[in-house]
Amino acid sequence: MYKCVVCESRYEPFISFGRMPIANGFLAPSEFADEFFFELKVGFCGTCHMVQLAELVDRGKMFHEHYAFLSSTSTGMATHFREFAESVMTGYLQDHDPFVVELGSNDGVMLQHFARRSVRHLGVEPSANVAGIARDKGIRTVCRFFDEDLAREIVAEDGQADAVLGANVMCHIPYQHSVLAGIRVLLKPQGVLIFEDPYLGDIVSKTSYDQIYDEHALYFSVASVTSLVQRHGLEVVDVAPQPVHGGSMRYVIAHKGKRPVSRAVRAQREQERTLALDRSETYERLRGNIDRSREDLRGLLHRVKRDGKRIVGYGATSKSTTVTNFCGITPELVDFISDTTPTKQGKYSPGAHIPVRPYAEFAASPPDFALLFAWNHREEILSKERRFVAAGGKFIVYVPRVAVVG
Repeated sequence: MYKCVVCESRYEPFISFGRMPIANGFLAPSEFADEFFFELKVGFCGTCHMVQLAELVDRGKMFHEHYAFLSSTSTGMATHFREFAESVMTGYLQDHDPFVVELGSNDGVMLQHFARRSVRHLGVEPSANVAGIARDKGIRTVCRFFDEDLAREIVAEDGQADAVLGANVMCHIPYQHSVLAGIRVLLKPQGVLIFEDPYLGDIVSKTSYDQIYDEHALYFSVASVTSLVQRHGLEVVDVAPQPVHGGSMRYVIAHKGKRPVSRAVRAQREQERTLALDRSETYERLRGNIDRSREDLRGLLHRVKRDGKRIVGYGATSKSTTVTNFCGITPELVDFISDTTPTKQGKYSPGAHIPVRPYAEFAASPPDFALLFAWNHREEILSKERRFVAAGGKFIVYVPRVAVVG
């Protein structure tokens, strides 16, 4: 039995993905022998409805001076963050001289829009390399993990915040109580916490199990977020589904009783009851769907290789680590993974040790099939790769089901 990180109730994992490395731990051959592994297990708490990792990885192993993910590398995501920033400035920054804090601000892809409007801002980013990139852009950034102590330091120096933002970061934080205690200190009485993360309902309905990896400690629904924040005198006042990352939800949180609760919150709660996200049987079915997806993908890859065709991975994503290791995808099946991120190129994928090479190699010698690890950017990628498809190239996808497209 495991103890829930939110309410401390006991639960049992509903699935184990087995031995798994750090999802963003792209490495050199000299590092293979010392590579860290843990068991990737996921459970559902029947009391507060939080889906969570059973075995947590030390945060220093995931977020550090060599962190390999840069938010600005996707054109689609850059546009999304610009629109996110504009919606905050339009809807929530009504006071004179507003102050905005972003948790997990990465390379400043969202905060740069506040900086350009001369809005007082602060990024809190624990990975030194990406924090440095943000500072080079002129984004005021502190390289720390956020908690109540840091919140008090920020208030002492800058005052309380009109808005605290997070994009694909809150789900990374298992010590939510310290974070929310800090947010309660940091927010003005009318201030808001606005964050978005992959949505549990989409993971269940699309069998997008590759959203499950070490950095994603929690898998949010409106019900579980409600249960979590109310323990800190906060409440969910609005929600809005987002198409990014394969299906996300944006949550607006305020001090209890300070803002009206929108109809969207009630509607989404009702939708979650229809999806049975509050019942353990749902996650038993999810486990069966995940097992079928694995077998379908492995079968397809082996058939393609038996036909003498070349397969190259497309996008050295964090999500790809779960898929390659859970499905046993090795360099014998996938020649290499094409990626545009310089910090990943020339390295090898975690656990499976598939070479990661620049996109130029994909373009210079196109494979017969591209295994689309970056499936959440599918439309952007298919638009970019019209020439590849026109020449007979095909994409293999596995969300929401295994298929060949192109």
